[in-house]
Order: sequence, then C-alpha cells, then structure tokens
Amino acid sequence: MSIGASSANLISNWVGARVTATGVNYRVWAPGQTKMSIVRQRDGASATFPLSPENHGYWFGCDVGGRAGDLYQFRFADDRLLPDVASRFQPQGVHGPSECIDSATYRWRSNSWVRPAWSGQTIYEVHLGTLTTAGTYRAAIETLDRVRELGAEVIEVMPLADFAGDRNWGYDGVALYAPARCYGRPDDLREWVDAAHERGLAVILDVVYNHLGPAGNYLAEYSADYFHATETTPWGRALNFDGKGSRPVRDFIIGNAAYWLDEFRFDGLRLDATHAISDRSSPHLLKEIVDAVHARGGFLIAEDERNQAEILSSANGNGVGLDAVWSDDFHHQVRVALTNTQVAYYAGYSGTTDDLLSTLAHGWTYRGQPYAPWAGRQRGSVCDHLPTSAFVVCIENHDQVGNRPNGERLEQLVTPRQFRAASMLLCLGPYAPLIFMGQEWAASTPFFFFTDHGGELGRLISAGRRREFEQPDTSGADALIPDPEALATFLDSKLNWGERDEPAHAAIWHLYRDCLEQRRVFLNRAALRRDFWRIHKIGEFLAIRYQLDGCERLLVVGLRAGPLAVSPLPAELQPLAGFVWKIVVHSEDSRYGGEESLAEIDGFNLTGPAAIWLAAVKEEVGHA
Repeated sequence: MSIGASSANLISNWVGARVTATGVNYRVWAPGQTKMSIVRQRDGASATFPLSPENHGYWFGCDVGGRAGDLYQFRFADDRLLPDVASRFQPQGVHGPSECIDSATYRWRSNSWVRPAWSGQTIYEVHLGTLTTAGTYRAAIETLDRVRELGAEVIEVMPLADFAGDRNWGYDGVALYAPARCYGRPDDLREWVDAAHERGLAVILDVVYNHLGPAGNYLAEYSADYFHATETTPWGRALNFDGKGSRPVRDFIIGNAAYWLDEFRFDGLRLDATHAISDRSSPHLLKEIVDAVHARGGFLIAEDERNQAEILSSANGNGVGLDAVWSDDFHHQVRVALTNTQVAYYAGYSGTTDDLLSTLAHGWTYRGQPYAPWAGRQRGSVCDHLPTSAFVVCIENHDQVGNRPNGERLEQLVTPRQFRAASMLLCLGPYAPLIFMGQEWAASTPFFFFTDHGGELGRLISAGRRREFEQPDTSGADALIPDPEALATFLDSKLNWGERDEPAHAAIWHLYRDCLEQRRVFLNRAALRRDFWRIHKIGEFLAIRYQLDGCERLLVVGLRAGPLAVSPLPAELQPLAGFVWKIVVHSEDSRYGGEESLAEIDGFNLTGPAAIWLAAVKEEVGHA
C-alpha cells in the first residue's frame, strides 16, 4: 500500500488546530482550567471564540469561517495568552502565536512511494541548518542527488521540532508538532521529503520524547501532569508517562509520532535516548509508539545506552519491537583503536583486535559484563538472537563530532590510512552503517555544538560548555572552546560541498561510493543472517568472510600499524576449490589516495592500517 493512504490514519484523540471545509476546529488538553477560549488574529483584527469542556480535561471549539493562515493563541481564565503546545507552525518563534496549517493543500508527486521495511539500509545523517549554505528545507533538495549517487538509502534528519532562537541541534525542541520555522514552512519540508522519495531515498526523523528544551516549553502551563512528579533526565524534567493524568500525555507523544508519518510522509523515526524515558506501566510507551508507526508501515531506530535486547524484536516475539538500535560500542572500540583515547565513556573500551572482533561478532561489546563508567555495574544483555539489521554502527555521528570541544571529525584526528581502513570496516561490515554528512569526502569543516538562546540562559549555556571541558585530557580540550551561542560557531559548521570535488576529498568519496556499491549488490543480502558470515582473527587483522548463493566475499581489516604476511592463507580463509580471491576494493589503492594498485593475490602482504575487499572468482585453467 502506498503511503498516500496514511493521512487517513490520524489518531482519534487529536489535539491542535484542524482546518476543515467549514472552519477550524481546536482541541487542547488543559485539565483544571475553568475557562478556555481561542483568540484568532487575521489581517490585524482579533476575534475570540469560547471552548467547551470535554471529558478527561480536554477543551474543544470551532471557529466557523476560520481558515489556513489564521494566527491564534489559547486564552486562559486569568487572561494569559499562550501558543498551542500542539501547534503545526510557529511563524514568529516558539513564544509567539500559532498558525493554522492545512496539510491537505500540498500536492504530493511521489504517490506511488511505498515505505520500505527496515533491513539494515545505509543511513546518511544530516543537520538541515548546516547541510547547505542556505540551511533550508528547499536548499537541502539540492543535495539529494549526491546522497543517492553515494549509495545511501535512508536519510536521517536531526530533530525538527521548533526551538527557541534561530539555530540549534534540535534536541532543545519545545513545539513538538511544529517544524522549525528557521528552515522554512511546513510545505517546504513536505517538498523535501517528496523530492527524496522521488529519488528512491527513504527519510526518517530524529525525535526527542524524553525531555523538552529549556526555553519556550509551555506544557506545564496547561497542566502540571505533563511532567513526572519525581523523575528527571540529564537535560530537564521527565515527561509523565506512568503517573496521575498520564494517558493524555502518552496520547500527545504517540500522536506526535503518527503525525510526522501521516502529514509529512516520513518513513520512520529515530528515537533519542530511550533509556531516559521513564515508564513503569504496561504496555510501555515505546511499545505503543512502535504499534502506531508499524501500523503505518514505518520503522523505528533507537538510541539506547543500556544494550538491552528486550527493546528490540526477538526471535520469540517478545520485547518492545523496535527495529534497530545504535550500537555505540562499535564506534567506541574503533575510536580507541585509532586514537588510544580512553577518557570519559571511552574508559570502558580497549580497542584491541580481540574486543573489536567480539563486538562485531555479537553486535555489542557489553552483553552483561561490568562497565567501568557505570562504577562496575553490569551493562547489556545477550544479543546473538537478534538479526544483524538490529544494529546501526558508525565511526562518527553528530554526537561523536559535535560533543568534542572543537568539533573535530574523525578524519581530522587520524591519518588518511587509518580513516580509509575504518571507513571500509564501517561500509563492508555486517551491520547497518550510518554516515554523518560530509564524512564520505573527509570534510574539513567541523561540526560544533551551537545554540541561540541569548540572555541569561545563553550565558549559562556558554559557561557550562567551558566547564564541561575544563579537565585537560587527550581530546584537545586545552584549546579555546568555541562559544555555542556565537553565530560564527554555527556558520563555521556548515558543509562546503565544493571541496568534495577536490582531488584528495574526491578520492575518499570514490572509496565510499565503491564500498556502498558492493554493499548494494551483495552485502545487503549476505549480511542479513548471521549464518551467512564469520569473523576470524589473523594476527592484529580481522577477516570477515561472507557466503551467499555460492558467492563469496572477504573483508580483511587492520586498524593499527603493523604488517600482515600470510601465505598461503589459513584454511578458513581459502576460497572454495576452483576459485581465487580477486581484489575489488583496497584502501591503499591510488584511486582512493593510497600508494598501491593490486589485482590478484594468493596470500596477503599487507601493512596496516589497511583494508581489502576480495571476491572469489573462478580460477582460469592454464593461466600462468
């Protein structure tokens, strides 16, 4: 079924403003209020319309003759005027009036698009404000052909729920239903998603349901029950998903998840920090979100530091049912192997070949072992029963770049040899690879942490950022920390797409493109099942052997300096009788910026850091 039908799947317990053929209907949850009304603004004139109480603390009203484009606010009994917490657009910022939006007026072109099932596709993570110079939804359309040419299959966009100020990572969102106005209007976002689908690219949205930002959060003005009485998160008050009055709060969030798929045709969601979502009820909020998204043919990926298999689908059907989770363990093992950095959360990782092999073999490093950064408490659970598609891996993402004091990308911290080898392990390993925008050409631009709160809050954020990196370590924290509130910090984070065509950057881009092509034609199927691949250790090198339908591929990777001389190959890496290994991609090939060019081998004579991808081909009889 095409997703054109999904707009009819709106949840019944809706909130916000709905444009109809006869006016605008308004609905809001404000229990405990004695009087509620709508103040509508149009062409400089105001009009007030009363709302009537409904069951369970909801209020409803209709502005007959109301229309799209009207601005409105809710008026309380004490005459306070506040924006709608379920506003579909905040044209004057999160503190200003809300705008009535008619989602049905956009004419979709990609009506035959069918949401793809999750099977471990390659993800391309972007921040819309820094993806292009203009930093808008429409400008982002210009990059879609290059993302498709690269070979990525899914675009993951950092959060778009509107926030205070004009620049932000998006995790300070407060208007959860309103696409950030600094990137354009809601139909501009629809245009971008539409254009992605026309190019065969799926699009998923990063959403934050564990907290709201520090400025412009008006939920508590409508009801104190929006927030948990005792639970907090590292970023603010926890939402109330299991206490008194929690059902409307749960519906508000579940409805939001459905809204992005129904009205913008996103193909799925990435859920931020699900370990920080407090819910002791059954079913868990995450299960209800999963049910809503799966009913629409979408998929869900979580960020969850607990390494708990129960949040994913399992072989016996138990668990929450999320489709995949970020496996930070892979990133941390690779980062320690390349840089020897073992501070903060890296303290729990060795970066040794044995530990990297274990992580690749299972999906997580921590599967119930004591974890040093958690004071030795056990972390994780057994995960071998999960499919390889359940794990999303990376060698950099917005967190691992932007949370460094100076926003350095991995390619700016290691040698080109190391970066090429790690890139091949990412792209040709068994798990779903995530590529952070610009990584595919070793972009020189940093990606900083940036905000735009201003005033005392802005000053506190700037000071807090400096304190965060006061302790010197090996991460370069002694350097001057860019002020997150400064406009220059944001502007310096914008990608320079022009450098992608410069020779050194183009070489890296071709490496990524060639690796992802191998993933498309072979690995997308060969990596699906664990019995299709095996991992071996040869000295300080790893070898992953894939076998599918009589075809064989072999990836050999060494992240650290040192030789690998094996001839003949050990039995477990020998090709089948009548076949020889032929090099398809070699990280040190001159095409990719290296100094070598090889065609066929019978054994290995590699010097790490390096990676090589081989295909088994029929041996030519009588070939000298």
